Order: sequence, then structure tokens, then C-alpha cells
Amino acid sequence: MASSAASVTEVRVLEGPNLYFTRPAAKITVEVPGYLSGDSEQLRALGRSLGVRRSDPGDAGTETRRRFVLRLVERAVRLLVRETGASRLGVRVRPGSAADEIVIAFALNNRGRAEAVGAVLEPLLCDLIAGGPSTDRVGVAAATVLEQPAGETLRPVRPRIPVVAVTGTNGKTTTTRLVAHLAMSAGLHTGWSSTDGVLVQGELVERGDYSGPAGARTVLDADGVEFGVLETARGGMLLRGLGVAVNDVSVVTNVSADHLGMNGIDTVDQLAEVKAIITKVTKPGGWVVLNGDDPRVWAMRSSASAKPWCFSLFADSPALRESLDAHGRGITVLDGDITVLRPGESPDRLVSLLDVPMTLAGLSEHNIANALAGAAAGLGAGLSRESVIEGLRTFAPDHLHNPGRMNIYSAPVTGGAATVVLDMAHNEAGLEALLRVSRGLCQPGSSLLLGLGTGGDRTDEILVAMGEQAGLAADRVHVVHKEHYLRGRTVENLESFLREGLSRVGVTPIASWPDESSGLQELLQTAHDGDVVALMTHSDRAKLHDWLIGHGASADDAAAIRRKVVGARGEHEAEQELAALWQDDDAQRRIRTAQALYERFPGDGRVLYEFAGTYDSAGEEETALARYDEAIAAGLREPFRHRALIQKASTLRHLGRLDESLVILDRLVSDYPDNTAIVLFRALTLHDLGRDVEALRSTAMHVAAASTDTDVQRYHNSLARFTAAID
Repeated sequence: MASSAASVTEVRVLEGPNLYFTRPAAKITVEVPGYLSGDSEQLRALGRSLGVRRSDPGDAGTETRRRFVLRLVERAVRLLVRETGASRLGVRVRPGSAADEIVIAFALNNRGRAEAVGAVLEPLLCDLIAGGPSTDRVGVAAATVLEQPAGETLRPVRPRIPVVAVTGTNGKTTTTRLVAHLAMSAGLHTGWSSTDGVLVQGELVERGDYSGPAGARTVLDADGVEFGVLETARGGMLLRGLGVAVNDVSVVTNVSADHLGMNGIDTVDQLAEVKAIITKVTKPGGWVVLNGDDPRVWAMRSSASAKPWCFSLFADSPALRESLDAHGRGITVLDGDITVLRPGESPDRLVSLLDVPMTLAGLSEHNIANALAGAAAGLGAGLSRESVIEGLRTFAPDHLHNPGRMNIYSAPVTGGAATVVLDMAHNEAGLEALLRVSRGLCQPGSSLLLGLGTGGDRTDEILVAMGEQAGLAADRVHVVHKEHYLRGRTVENLESFLREGLSRVGVTPIASWPDESSGLQELLQTAHDGDVVALMTHSDRAKLHDWLIGHGASADDAAAIRRKVVGARGEHEAEQELAALWQDDDAQRRIRTAQALYERFPGDGRVLYEFAGTYDSAGEEETALARYDEAIAAGLREPFRHRALIQKASTLRHLGRLDESLVILDRLVSDYPDNTAIVLFRALTLHDLGRDVEALRSTAMHVAAASTDTDVQRYHNSLARFTAAID
């Protein structure tokens, strides 16, 4: 019985602040099946001998028994470590993932002491349940521990430069890069660590995932670094603890379901507890920058010593008011401006969203949130207001500043150009953001094509949910695999869950591709002018960028993205000026104004269309015809394309070129049979050709079929019969 009563399955040394303590600790995982199923009286006696209060063990297998065993094991470990001479002792116990699993953590200063306690704990727990004087057994175990060398002294790094720590489920890499960019804009020699590696002044020092303590140490050890930004992922915090003892500013972007079921973290609430670690070691004089729109994140202010700095997309957020009431600060969007709020002061408007490239002209809500968080972190760390504004204006969503995060390209396809969006959307929240941005770039009448794929370390439920998201939001879906991120799954297994989600919303993927490169190439083969190709990318993003540029694509700058966002709404970035153009009664002045617009937007189909109209309205039909043709050739999109053809046909009619006019109108009436304007213009051309009967018949048939007038509907059959009889 004793040999199976308890077994230690893991001994881990946490070298820095961690889930249990704000200083180094040992974490020991132990399975205690013998305690959960043991005799109640025997356990009650053991509890009394160890000094466990309210030592009622309950029945075997019950929740009462499990709670009793937690207290019993905690007491045994506390006595053991105390016997070794430890002072200011802290011990924490928690249930593990399995019913018979317990996690024990205790603060310590020496690596060897942790390993020695882990070595004696299993035999001690087995001996205790076997019977006999418990104090003697604890003393013997403690003596064994003391015989072992103390080993390395654990001292987390205490930074001598300003440090910003960033964590969250989504947005932490982008926010890390942004804060580093703000610091460099302030002239500071800046180092940062992230899932991409360690960089100093934008130069890669170490490649790989350095979002843990090794990355923090490498940044702080780099020569000449004056400002550090540390992306802090859950894995490093759980497996080794933080790499620094304190930070000046901590940022938590959000918390959502991701990587659950790993390292004992099974719920979003548990994940939030892990993310909160960085806020507990923020200096009292520093700032905790928290997402006020995420209740789990905003709740972290209660366990932090530093003042809160709330960021929120909503200017009337209760969290903003709570932050200011607590003598903290806020940052939000007021009238389209990123604005800082301070208690008792007027709002400080920093910069318009339209001038912050990473927000994609205000389209990308998640990047607006990242911009708010980054600006607050920079200001909280002491960067000047001017440097923060300059950094926000110059941090672009491209492969240089923010690789793999909403990188947008224009790529040649059949009939024109498609937009390509590459993003490391690795979970539900990331996919939602990618789909929202991509749809916001999709031109009227065009399609959204999605390359769907993620890592295998998502639960079955999350994979199914991502399939549903994709099927609901995209027009066509291809499955694109990431062979280096299967994480124990097979390609077939992972794809089956994505397909299940797609099928729930009535969608079947067009095709499945083994890697991102082949997936992107095929998606572009099937794309047309104005379409958006969105691809979830991981490690191949640099390869995809090179392939796109090598095949004639170009990376969109802020101006190009803004034009696409406005165009997707059916507008032009000079929409107000174009509308005002037709309020001017002077025909020649209209032409001059349109000429100036044309010079500002050379080759722009919409401007050429309006330019043609100014000549047309001034009676200069021949010039108008040439401009209409230029506008159509420039890729003029709907609804302006068919309007340009209508106006061209009308102008040809005025010039007496009736057959040419009718050819255009015949094609238009076939493409747009419900368009009354086209029917009427065609009837006018038919009249000039002397074909009045055909003009009357086609017009009457259209009115009888399309009118919603109640009397027309009442006499619909008669009108249709009489119209057909016109001869």
C-alpha cells in the first residue's frame, strides 16, 4: 500500500516571480491515490498528529476528502521545510488537473534545497500514511534534506533601466514591438524580447521564441541598452517564473481561451491568474496598463501595488471612471483621436486614428486597442508625449515594423489586383480580427477568400469553433496546414475538426494544402480584381513576403490601406470634394476643379469618371468620351463602372453615333435587367433610330414587371398581355 500511496511526478524550480509567489519557489507535483482512498480513521489520526485543524477526512473519493488531503499535504510540507531551518516560510497547495493530483509550492532561495525536498517528499508521504509517529518521520526527512548541498542561490534580475512587461492572449507581440518603437523614437537604445527572438535597435540578436526569462536576461545583458520591453508568455511564467524581479510598467492586453489543458491551466480564469503575475511585481510608483473592456484583466488592478492605467475602446467605459477615481489614468478614443485622461484635467488628444497606420484607418479594432495600450505604456515609462505621438505616426503594419501581424499587400490577379492579408491569427480572437479587417478591405461586389489553419495545440472545441467562424464570414475557404505546428496531431485529425465546424454552417472547403506557400499561390490563382485573400500564417511569413514581392505584389503603405478601407465602403478618400464638385454651377470652374483632383489622384478611375462628367455637362462630348474610356480602363469599380457606360452611351447618342450607343445599352440591359435608368436611356436611343415601337414595348414591359405601384400590380397580367401585343 505504501509504495502506491503517493508519488512525486515533477519537481520544478521557478527562478523568478511566479503563479504562487513574487520570488523564487519550488513547485512539486504529487499524486496521492492512497490518501484519497485511505481509511478515514487512520487519516484523522494522521491529521491530528500533524496539527491539521478540523481534521475530518470525509469519505473516500469525495470532495471533502480531497480538500482534507490538500490541507494534510500542505501541513506535512510546511513542517518538513521548517525543520530544515527555513524562515518566513510560504507554502501553497492547489488541486492538480487529475483528481488525485496535488501541486505544492514553497518559496526558497536555493536550487539544491528544492531538489532535495522533492526527493524526500514521496517516501515521507508514503511513510506517514503507513503509520507511526509523524514528527519523527518528518525530522528524519528534514535531516536528509540538510545533508544535501544548498546549490545555486536564486536571485532574479533587478533591472537598472526602465522595463515594460507585456502579456495577454492576443496582441502582446504587436504591443511589445510598438512600445519598443516608441522608445526608439525617443532616442533610447532599446532592446526587446518576443516570440520572434531578442532584438536591439531592430537588429536580431537571438532568433527563436524568447518570450520567457531567457529573453528577459538577454535583453538586460545587451550592451548599451537603455530601455527594455519584455513580451511575457504563459509558458515561461509557469515553467520557470519571470526573468526579472520587478518591472516599471506592466501591460495586459486581454485574456481568452488559448492553450488550455496545458501545464495545469484548464480554464480562462486560471489563465487570467497566470497573466496577472507581471502586475504583481510592478513597482508601486509604476503603472499597470489594463484592458478595461476585459473584466478578467481589469480585475487584476486589485492585486497590484502600482496605479491603474485603463485603456478602453469606449469613452464612456465604467472602467475608465473607476481608474480615474483611483487616482489612475485612462486612454481611449474621443472623436476619432487617441486621448489620455487624467483626474481633474481636460482630455489630452494625442493623435487622430487616421494618422496611426497600425489601426488601418480605424478599421482594426484590436490594433486600436494595442495602440492605446502601447501609448499608455510608453507614457507610463517616462517617454515624452512628443516621442509617443511620433512613434504612433510611424509604426506601420508592415513586414519591417510588425511582421506577420496584419501585413497587407496588393497582388496582381486576373482582371486587376487583389488584396492579401497575412496574419498570425492563431486562435478564435485572432481569426475574428483577421476576418473583420479583411471584410473591411473587400471592395463592393468582391469576395473574401480565407486560408484557414492553426496549430495543433488547440482543443477540439476551439478548432470546430474556428471552422464555424470561417464558414460564416468568408466567401470561400481553403484549409492551409502548418506542418511544423501540428503539436502531436496528424494533418487529418486537425483538418477533421476544422471541417466539422465548416459543415455546421453549411460550408465545404474548396481545397486543402500541405503548407502556407502552396495555399497562398492557389488562393491567388482563384482571386479576382478587388477580392481579399486572407491567410493565417505562422513560421512561413518571411517566405510568403518574399514570394509575393517576387511575383509582382507590393506592400501597401498607410495611404494605400486608407484608400482601400474607404473604397470598401463604396466611397473615395476625396468623397466630400467630389460631392462638392457638382454643387458648383460654373461648368468651366467644375472642369478646373476636377483637373486639380485628377492631378492629385493620377490614374484613379473614380476621379477620371467624375472628370469625364464635367466635360460632358459642359457640352464637350468628345473629350468626355475619351475620359470615360480612361476611367473604365483604370479599373473603375461598381457602381460607378456601369454609370460611366450609361453616360458614355448617352454622349454617343448626343453625337449621333446611335449604333455605338445601342451596343453599350444592349449589353447593360442584359447585365442589369432591373435598372430602370438603363431601360429609359436605351428607349431614347431606339427612338432616335426610329424604332419607337420597340422603345415603347421595352419600356412598358420593364415598368409592368418592376413597378411596386399597387394599381400596376393589380393590372399586372393585363398590362403584360397588352404590352406584348404592341406592334
